[in-house]
Amino acid sequence: MSARPQSVKGRATRERAASAPSDVIIGADGLARPPWAAQDPLLRHYYDTEWGMPVRDEHGLFERLSLECFQSGLSWATILRKREAFRAAFRRFDPDVVAAFTAADVERLLADTGIVRNRAKIVATINNAAATIALRRDGGLADFIWSFQPATTPAPRTLVEIPTVSEASTALSKALRQRGFSFVGPTTMHALMEATGIIDTHLVDSHRRGSSGVWPRT
Repeated sequence: MSARPQSVKGRATRERAASAPSDVIIGADGLARPPWAAQDPLLRHYYDTEWGMPVRDEHGLFERLSLECFQSGLSWATILRKREAFRAAFRRFDPDVVAAFTAADVERLLADTGIVRNRAKIVATINNAAATIALRRDGGLADFIWSFQPATTPAPRTLVEIPTVSEASTALSKALRQRGFSFVGPTTMHALMEATGIIDTHLVDSHRRGSSGVWPRT
């Protein structure tokens, strides 16, 4: 095939993509966001300042992994509203401190109305702290999780185009389980990868697309 037909085809593809419908909502501030971040002020602030930005340190990733674990089956808004209570209850998510929690701490957490009181998730978080410490022998949690960054990232224009699981998140889930982690299913790990900048699933027309610096806007 000649170069010119390829160029015409490529231009036509880009033009169709540019004219395709988008699910972004334009806010009163003139900025485009996905519906989930367009209404609630707390979610909007989280989206504008945190979601999708790179987290590359052990402490930060352990906290995010733990909160994603607790979010399973619930809305992220619920977790976000309880985040400060979670941080206090889990001692700022210091893995060394959490790994040393005792049965008395489990009971303390189960009595804490400020957090999600789920015994299995509480115990999993304590065990995951120990697994995080063990990973230090092999480079640490941050390097381990980021090693599953895929070669490409989705470029969704609509909500239905945003995947909820991927080969990378499935592989990460399997690898973490092999390292002793729990409550780290493929869907949960996909959400973690989205939230921490490992992939960019911002809608293409969102004002935050490409803001992480990890992936280009287009």
